[in-house]
Amino acid sequence: MKKIAILGSTGSIGTQTLDIVREQKDIQITAMAAGNNIDLLEMQIREFKPKLAAVWTEEKARELKVRTADLDVRIVSGMEGLLEVSTEPEGEILVTAIVGMLGIRPTIAAIQAGKTIALANKETLVTAGHLIMPLAKKYQVPILPVDSEHSAIFQSLQGEAQNVIRKIILTASGGPFRGRTTEELKDIRMEDALKHPNWSMGRKITIDSSTLVNKGLEVMEAKWLFDVDLDQIQVTIHPQSVIHSAVEFEDGAVIAQLGTPDMRLPIQYALYYPKRRSLSGKHLDLFACGSLTFEKPDTKTFRGLALAFRAMEKGGNMPTVFNAANEKAVAMFLEEKIPYLAIPEIIEASMETIPFLEDPKVEEILETETAVYQYIESRW
Repeated sequence: MKKIAILGSTGSIGTQTLDIVREQKDIQITAMAAGNNIDLLEMQIREFKPKLAAVWTEEKARELKVRTADLDVRIVSGMEGLLEVSTEPEGEILVTAIVGMLGIRPTIAAIQAGKTIALANKETLVTAGHLIMPLAKKYQVPILPVDSEHSAIFQSLQGEAQNVIRKIILTASGGPFRGRTTEELKDIRMEDALKHPNWSMGRKITIDSSTLVNKGLEVMEAKWLFDVDLDQIQVTIHPQSVIHSAVEFEDGAVIAQLGTPDMRLPIQYALYYPKRRSLSGKHLDLFACGSLTFEKPDTKTFRGLALAFRAMEKGGNMPTVFNAANEKAVAMFLEEKIPYLAIPEIIEASMETIPFLEDPKVEEILETETAVYQYIESRW
């Protein structure tokens, strides 16, 4: 019986993780954390019976305590609650599926507690990869990627530890606006940007996919996860989302992972690594696929990807500036406070304004995030 804890149990990755738990029947949930969706969290607690559950606000925690008074579960809140869930003694694997930089401190705490990390919170490595990866090495803790692209790369590297990577090929669907011009993006509405052609994801990551910012964040994450140089990562637009990513080795051989666009596959692979399990649902039919096509990304129209490379080349706290500015800008777009094309404008302006720090610690990373938010609120 595997024992796992989940940060972000009510989100897209969290709920799909619980789908796997239902199907496989040999995983026990020891702890779970959510934002403020206590209706769904209460249902999850009643079904999976964790000993510990966390929500973000004290008010929601008090309400959840009343609702679950008949159950043997302890309710906690805030960052301290996230840290408790991350280090719950019985949990062997921590699935980090919360969105944003909230994931940094709980991930660090889990590594220090010796937990295996199933990583779906890309912001942790984007902003603090220079801290997280050496810490994982020190504590000999595996970091198993849950993002479909990074899982594909990870799977392609199995048995290849002695071989030299020439290039990582990071695929992207291109999002709902692939092929459009800047002029055609001026009047994009929120509901249009939330229609991803292939994947079912949360609202923020769906917007990030449409701007290619998400692919920029994945470039940063790949650099840290696989210890490669930035110029060894090639982003390739692959509209069919059949090849989830690939690795080219020094002899020219390319090994890729193919499959249907189903996030349960990389989640399950991380939970049972190095073993595979049967998984329900539609499997890949190459005859039904037809042609597979590939394009270079349009970084002039979709400037978020180019800005991500610029941020990673600069290093220091600049990836944090990039990430925080995007988080704030996307939130404003979803609230219909700014137009779609203002998202990359806000990111670039923040990168040009916020003071650079070469080797930021956790506190300085979080201070950078605050500074970015304050700057954007004062300007837009």
